[in-house]
Amino acid sequence: MIIAAQHKINIPIRKILIIQLGDIGDVVWAIPAFWAVKNYFPQSDVSVLTRKPNGDLLLDDPHIDTAFQIGKKNISEELQLIISLRRKKFDLIFDLRADDRGAYTSFFVGARIRAALYYAGLFWRNRMFTHLVDAPATEREKTCRAAEQSLKIIKGFGIKESTVIPQIFVSSATKNKIETLLAAEKVAVKDGYVTINPFSRWSYKEWGMNKWCELISFIWQKYKMPVLIMGSEEERLRADQLTLDSGFPVYNLAGKTSLLEMAGLLQKSLLHIGVDSAAPHIAAAVGTPTLTIYGPSDWHEWAPPGEKNKVVLPDMDCSPCCKKGCDGSGRSECMETMVVRKVQDAVEKMMMTINQP
Repeated sequence: MIIAAQHKINIPIRKILIIQLGDIGDVVWAIPAFWAVKNYFPQSDVSVLTRKPNGDLLLDDPHIDTAFQIGKKNISEELQLIISLRRKKFDLIFDLRADDRGAYTSFFVGARIRAALYYAGLFWRNRMFTHLVDAPATEREKTCRAAEQSLKIIKGFGIKESTVIPQIFVSSATKNKIETLLAAEKVAVKDGYVTINPFSRWSYKEWGMNKWCELISFIWQKYKMPVLIMGSEEERLRADQLTLDSGFPVYNLAGKTSLLEMAGLLQKSLLHIGVDSAAPHIAAAVGTPTLTIYGPSDWHEWAPPGEKNKVVLPDMDCSPCCKKGCDGSGRSECMETMVVRKVQDAVEKMMMTINQP
């Protein structure tokens, strides 16, 4: 195990595995690192390992040769995957996270160079790697918010990024699937549509469903644009609350697409509005303007970058507190007290910019 701020690669690199076993947003933010590795080793085969179904977002990306995916922890399935990956005989492995699962996967898959960030106190995890990047003090400043960790690792091997802004590719085949879906759902998209994602894995990041209903009504009354609801299969029943008896063209597409197909829907969207979750990151990565409602989580760290992506923030000095609800309650007063008018005003400002010739 070699710990240093800079390492040299002095062996031929034919096959590379990059492990990113984080959430959907983590995979999106790691895309600049994926690209940088491929650009540095253009003749090498670059594979990525993610949790299911997060790797779907990478299926159309020409920088990635193979996207492997792993499900929930199952000893038999993990063993089969490790055996399969081991047969690939990777020369170089990057693990982009600090979790044990990625570490022991790296170790058992094997490669002459197995690299990750050094974490003090994680002795056994650190021992799983041959090379650890210990970023110097000057590198501890944020490079580009959530992209920082992945970029630190590859920079430790002299690999420079070409961009720090994630971009998701959507192929013509995927776009054709989107057109078929919209036709099947009878979505009228002549003048465009707006997408929303009211859901988060963490309820303390969510805004009230009644407020979303008011916002949907506002969008239709002012802009005559249908609204498509994004989300997972598990969120579909909750999304129904926004479509039943609405009187407006609202379409519940939660759970009806793969992640890559969701990216395609978001790419066609005129504007995406959501809470702090994966959807705004995906929308921004396909070039769609985003408006993200933030409460307790730190928008400085996670908000999609770029001038066309905006945030709506609470009028409370305690935000962002980075806590899981007020006093551990699972409820966030800053989200509960945010009025609909504040979000409507932000939508109006964005739509003025979007509709400019």
